[in-house]
Amino acid sequence: MRLLDQLLRLILTAAHQLLKAGWFLRRPRTFGAHALALTPERKLILVKLRYARGWRLPGGGRDAAEDPCEAVLRELREEIGMTDHGPVRLAAEVEQRPGYKRDLASLLIVEDVRYAAPRWSWEVERIVEAPLGDLPGDLAPIARRWIDALRGHF
Repeated sequence: MRLLDQLLRLILTAAHQLLKAGWFLRRPRTFGAHALALTPERKLILVKLRYARGWRLPGGGRDAAEDPCEAVLRELREEIGMTDHGPVRLAAEVEQRPGYKRDLASLLIVEDVRYAAPRWSWEVERIVEAPLGDLPGDLAPIARRWIDALRGHF
């Protein structure tokens, strides 16, 4: 299984690099929704994706017309197997340019998240719960910026 995971990481990373090359040429307008998902114990849920380095906030792309709250709940169900949650609120919308895209990232705080982690996922390699005062050292830079910017909101 470990060899399969390593091979899958290699293939998905290469595919992601090809997508970035396409973004360099097209400069698309994209929209995202990402969760600062907190467990009932107030721990932050982070994911490690197979195609990107570092721990990240769960989330992903959404259609321009899709409600960010609905999108982030969909992403939490897909990525971590969310089964229940408490209040959801929009904390910020951030314009950014990752990988040559023009992206509007909606950052939402989702409280009291309960989940049953999937046994295996094409996209998510690992899930971790981290105390807000003791985040992993290999946090992705974008996740660190978002968390630091929103510390006063949660």
